[in-house]
Amino acid sequence: MFIFYMVNDLKRALMEILEGSPKYKTSRYVEWMITLVVLANCSAVILDSVPEVHAQYKDFFHEFEFWSVMFFTLEYVLRVWSLGAKFIDSEGSAWKGRRMYMFSAFGLVDFFATMPHYLHMFFPALDLRILRVLRLLRILKLSKYNTALQDLFHAVHSERRAFGSAAFLLLIATVVSASLMHFAEGHEQPQFFGSIPHSIYWAIVTITSGYGNVEPVTKAGEVIALMTGFLGVCMAAIMTGIVASAFSNQISRKKAAYQSQLRLALADGIVTNAERETLKSLQTKYRLSDAQVQVFIDEAEKKKK
Repeated sequence: MFIFYMVNDLKRALMEILEGSPKYKTSRYVEWMITLVVLANCSAVILDSVPEVHAQYKDFFHEFEFWSVMFFTLEYVLRVWSLGAKFIDSEGSAWKGRRMYMFSAFGLVDFFATMPHYLHMFFPALDLRILRVLRLLRILKLSKYNTALQDLFHAVHSERRAFGSAAFLLLIATVVSASLMHFAEGHEQPQFFGSIPHSIYWAIVTITSGYGNVEPVTKAGEVIALMTGFLGVCMAAIMTGIVASAFSNQISRKKAAYQSQLRLALADGIVTNAERETLKSLQTKYRLSDAQVQVFIDEAEKKKK
């Protein structure tokens, strides 16, 4: 029985360390170590694609890839094993937490971070270029430790209707610009504007970059090109405004949620163990620093006075 409780304690501690809990200072070092290994891997994949570098250091890259895969495999196995402690027996079996991780976005990224190596072991005939691209997917592991990137994803998701409206406007602008350019330049430059689908490529490039790589030869085409470039600037401004507003709202929501829970905990003047664990959990989830939490505590205590 003692060994059972000791293993459970180890499992929970390992889970909190790997999940970045502020309770353990080790979690910060683990995050930095994983980040450095990911960056080193991506750098190695990029350098290995240069023929001259590959010819000279291919043995080193092969060895480095092997030990990196062992590192990522160990990380994945430890995460799956430790997340068995996420839910107590009354909330489900140990596999509930494990399944949630394994089929989550981060779990799938962690899984596919090691997949290319094993694919090449079992299927040596696979195209190495495809495996190299798959190995570069390891850089997505960094999104787990980048709260700004996570906030951006949540912000985009929360403003999906606004983005949908902007995308609809972009579609209209693209089709209209392509159609006008087809009628204005179709006879003069049939290789580029001979049909509306051909013109759509020019319109998309012009709206997104400001220059479609094809010079109009008619006055009407020049006017349409200027209007399309102006539309691109307007669409960029709209998208930027939506992202900036959504990102700011996401940060504010996180702070408001933590402050609300903090006020509830401090309302009776006594912070119970359950409330303390809830606050720690929210701090971990929202990736709030101890300094930020202390500022929230000071503000809450001032309001109470």
